[in-house]
Amino acid sequence: MKRTPARGISIEGRIQEALFNAQDLKFKAFHSRLIPTIPADTVIGVRTPELRRIAKEFCSDSGIEKFLDKLPHKYYDENQIHSFILSGIKDFDECVEQVEKFLAYVDNWATCDQLRPKVLGKSLENRKKLLEFIKLWVRGRLASGEQVEDDTYVVRFGIEMLMSYFLDGDFKPEYLKWVAKVHREDYYVKMMVAWYFATALAKQYEATLPFIQGRKLEPWTHNKAIQKAIESYRITPEQKAYLKKLKV
Repeated sequence: MKRTPARGISIEGRIQEALFNAQDLKFKAFHSRLIPTIPADTVIGVRTPELRRIAKEFCSDSGIEKFLDKLPHKYYDENQIHSFILSGIKDFDECVEQVEKFLAYVDNWATCDQLRPKVLGKSLENRKKLLEFIKLWVRGRLASGEQVEDDTYVVRFGIEMLMSYFLDGDFKPEYLKWVAKVHREDYYVKMMVAWYFATALAKQYEATLPFIQGRKLEPWTHNKAIQKAIESYRITPEQKAYLKKLKV
């Protein structure tokens, strides 16, 4: 059953009201320091369980499409609600369309990483279709053709999807090349590249190791990938000892 909106109050206004009612000022002070790419006054300060609750409350609202269409949002916490709602969409084509529209406005790592639509990797057919989008995203492009002023989080999201869905049974060594070719100065892209290769070392060690041995990554990213891999419990002590020797 769809939620009937309150008369005279926009969906945006009702979501903002719900967010401010759940505001935690101590959390706001702490969390805003973790996302320095956005102004602190755009962070309301709502903890994740409350964000989930609010997203669930409004996801079936008859006006939710108006909220999803009204971009950019004023508050960071609205972006988090947006991510949760998109992550629950069950139709692949609808989800990708909404994701691409939203990616053009994502301006921080937390919102980017919160965007985890399960439908994108739900089936083999969906994952095959997803790969075609990932090829574009890791290059900072959208299939819609829309130009993105800052494509940092388009690239980060593309690598994240490759890491989430294509390092296990659907893995192919060529995917490692896609990420190794990403040469960006932005910290949040470099960190995602390092995270991807650290995870790849844990899951596909033999295929990934030549990229580390051959120093295919930029020095900072190379060392960060090794550091994160060494911190992983999935890497054996022998592998960790060898990886330490490969730092530059």
